Amino acid sequence: MSQHYIEFRGVYKTFDYPVLVDVNFHLDAGETLAIIGRSGVGKSVSLGHIMGFLKPDAGQVIVSYEDIANFTEAELRKIRKKVTMVFQSGALFDSLTVGENILFSLELREDYNEQNKEDVVDGLLNLVDLVEFKDLYPTDLSTGYKRAVAIARALAFQPECILYDEPTTMVDPIMSEHLSDLMLRLKTQLRLTSVVVTHDLGLMRKVADRVVVLHEGKAVYFGPVRDLEKCEHPHVQEFMAMDRV
Repeated sequence: MSQHYIEFRGVYKTFDYPVLVDVNFHLDAGETLAIIGRSGVGKSVSLGHIMGFLKPDAGQVIVSYEDIANFTEAELRKIRKKVTMVFQSGALFDSLTVGENILFSLELREDYNEQNKEDVVDGLLNLVDLVEFKDLYPTDLSTGYKRAVAIARALAFQPECILYDEPTTMVDPIMSEHLSDLMLRLKTQLRLTSVVVTHDLGLMRKVADRVVVLHEGKAVYFGPVRDLEKCEHPHVQEFMAMDRV
């Protein structure tokens, strides 16, 4: 057991090369953690561990206060009812309308009520400002709108925690602002715990309480977002300088 909702304790993971090397960070309920760093440093691998898609070679992965490193698939299914992920692609069903995509998630819920299904779908679409898109298909939507629909679908599970994988990558600045506003609203209104993998330092500053910076497999900074500028690690300084440019 851990006092933190999510925690990595000395996590190691190697594929062809070490991806995570003695990584430590934590996140409390209701907070948002940003994981930043260049491509290939283990950001998405970290999300994979939180979802239980990957198991660490060593160390503990705490999710919902429990060490899930050696959980069975049945035990992980219970965790995935509490923690859900919004994939970069959106991972929507192209053959279903926006409304039907959200409805599909509702039908996986045990407390699902057939009578109020349309109200719940409309409520979720309203929450993400997409009511007018209900009868469109994913192929009719831009990348950013697909991600907003994916967020609404994730919320249909009534999760405690949402993981976002590069939510503002490959979207225009207006849509990026819309998505970041939405993430902030879900955090404040629903008290959702969240982890966001991003290159976008503007998004990090807007929504995150804490940040972990990964470099060459290691967490070279973990702490409050406001203190990141003070970190003297050369990679962190370089990252911040590139952002200013």
